[in-house]
Amino acid sequence: MASPEPERLAQWYVDHLGFTINYRSESSRGYFLKAPDGSMIEIILAEGERGPQKMKDPGLRHLAIAVRDFDAALGALQAKGVQFLSEPAASKGNRVVFFADCDGNILHLIQRETPLP
Repeated sequence: MASPEPERLAQWYVDHLGFTINYRSESSRGYFLKAPDGSMIEIILAEGERGPQKMKDPGLRHLAIAVRDFDAALGALQAKGVQFLSEPAASKGNRVVFFADCDGNILHLIQRETPLP
C-alpha cells in the first residue's frame, strides 16, 4: 500500500486492527505490518496524488479482514470512530461490513459461517 504518510497509516492499523509493526525501514520510510493471524502487509511512501477509488475500478479495491466474532470486531471499530461505508449485512450465513482506513483505503470485516480452506 502506498501512503503519503506511511507512519500514520501503519499506526492506524496497529491501533484499529491489532497489527504489529514487524519492520520499519528508516531509509525508505516503509513499514511491514503483521496481522494477528500472521499475514503481513507493506506500506510504502506514495509518490503523486491519489485518484478516485470506486469498488469496481481496476486494481486492488479492498482488503478483507476475517474475524471470528463479528459483533465484537464491529463494536471495537465503532468505538474507535472508524468511517463505515456500508451497514453490516448478512448473506448465506456470512456477515460483512465495509469501512475505510485513515487514507481512505477500503477494507471490510467478514465472518464466514464456513471458513474458507
